[in-house]
Amino acid sequence: MNRVNKSTNYQETLTVGNWMTPAPYVIEAQRTYRDAALMMNRLRLDCLPVIDHQQDIAGIVTLRQVLNILLTGDPDTCLEGEMRKRHFITVKPEDRIQDVFTLPHKQFLVVNETQQLIGILTRRDMLDAFSKHIYRLQQMENTADVLQVILESAYEGIAVVDENGLLLEFNEAYSRFTGVKREDAVGRHVTEVIDNTNLHMTVKTGIPDRGVLQTIQGQPMVVHRIPIWNGEKVTGAIGMLIFEGVTEVYGLLERIQKSQVDAQVLPKSLAQTTEEDSRITFDQVISVSESMAVVKRMARKAARTTATVLITGESGTGKEIFAKSIHHLSPHFNGPFISVNCGAIPEQLFESELFGYEEGSFTGAKKGGKPGKFELAENGTLFLDEIGELSLVLQTKLLRVLQEKEAERVGGITKYKVNVRIIAATNQHIEQMVEEGAFREDLYYRLNIIRLHLPALRERTEDIPALLSYYVKKVCDNYGIAEKQFTSDAVAIMMNSPWKGNIRELVNRVEQLVTMVDERIVDAYHLEGMTQNPPSLQESESRVIDRVKRQSAENEKDLIIRVLEETGGNKSKAAAKLGIHRTTLYQKLKKYKM
Repeated sequence: MNRVNKSTNYQETLTVGNWMTPAPYVIEAQRTYRDAALMMNRLRLDCLPVIDHQQDIAGIVTLRQVLNILLTGDPDTCLEGEMRKRHFITVKPEDRIQDVFTLPHKQFLVVNETQQLIGILTRRDMLDAFSKHIYRLQQMENTADVLQVILESAYEGIAVVDENGLLLEFNEAYSRFTGVKREDAVGRHVTEVIDNTNLHMTVKTGIPDRGVLQTIQGQPMVVHRIPIWNGEKVTGAIGMLIFEGVTEVYGLLERIQKSQVDAQVLPKSLAQTTEEDSRITFDQVISVSESMAVVKRMARKAARTTATVLITGESGTGKEIFAKSIHHLSPHFNGPFISVNCGAIPEQLFESELFGYEEGSFTGAKKGGKPGKFELAENGTLFLDEIGELSLVLQTKLLRVLQEKEAERVGGITKYKVNVRIIAATNQHIEQMVEEGAFREDLYYRLNIIRLHLPALRERTEDIPALLSYYVKKVCDNYGIAEKQFTSDAVAIMMNSPWKGNIRELVNRVEQLVTMVDERIVDAYHLEGMTQNPPSLQESESRVIDRVKRQSAENEKDLIIRVLEETGGNKSKAAAKLGIHRTTLYQKLKKYKM
């Protein structure tokens, strides 16, 4: 068993501990490959650490290995015997991502000083780390030197283009795969070097594409395309080639297990579809910003414990999604996740809803009584949303239950034990409520063991392109509409919107645009009049649209001038270099009176 050597000189943000998945799912070595297949399919995993009866690491089983056994071997083969033949690598949380990335493995087990398993790191995790690090490096000096080190150390192919689609970087891995030398690729338009690429379109739209199929050299490949934003303008894009993906394997595995009957159902709204999925993880929290990365790291640490969590943030920032993610990664993940909206239940009914009631306790009481939310959440998680809406009387009753770890049904005479993990959330300024006497101080301290504050969307505008990419695809699939794209001008306007409703408002706007705009390309002018904001905000958005249009026209004019100078005034060569038809170039020259 090999281990990566610890380096004493590493950058804190690019260490294994910051990007690993903590407390991963594991499977016992005494279990079979059939057990592993069922578990991996249920949890949507591509690998599982294997532990022996002493809880020590025995190895790791991958989806590819499981699929091979299911197709050609005996699914009831015990994992333990095969693990002795398998080679795996462990890493430490302080190891550098750059060092781990160069090793010829796709999954790494993360161990502490006593060799106990504490996490798992995959190629996807490392690619995410690199993409976010590259974004931050744009603000630093010596960006080119550091980027070159990352590009050449990467096992996957990586290409970087400028705003015109010309290749700025083309690493050795991509060069080997395509057969085009780096020195021959850099400076050429990306479409001349990489088959079927859309990297130049990513620059135009500003929308990232993650995990899309692209045929290169006759082979279907999985690629990521990530735009590079400088302020309100896309200045380039990064393309990452992944040699192997797992999405198709999931489908094959599910077909082998059993055939499923497709049910014909009417399309559901996006909000309803999302709400039905309670097994949400932090991987589904779409973000590239450092502020959200910090919150997610804190939430992962919180999930390992059973401590009470208080989540604060404006309406629509995703507090319930975080609560579900914490539950999914917590020791209570096998138990139920019960959500209670404290502001939606009348005060006179709240006690019976929360603690239950006995038969005959009041007029209209259900025969046999009814269990409360605390009972329903036994051995699981109880999410108390809008906790700030509780009256002082109900706060007192809730505090007593949290302190005594037991509750009593309305009309009952005996108490029952409470074993639930509490996660509370509010969009109010709860500290101010405590100062004003509107919220009990002792309850506040009981809830505020671990505090997570979710930033508003307008405070993390760099996440908007990624959110747009995700929700546009989701909405189009949900409504059976051909996938649409947003221009960079439209994205820039979205990034300048105030988003008082945060992600909930963004999803609403995406649904509105996707369903109402007939064209496949959503441009800046489509956003005019397509808003539910008050008039003052509409006027503000119109000003943003006008400013973006003017800036876009100026940039295009400057680009044409520069290319004409480079080609000595030859319009045919200039049009070819710009990637447009000569007639289009003449129209633009007339438009800008050049």
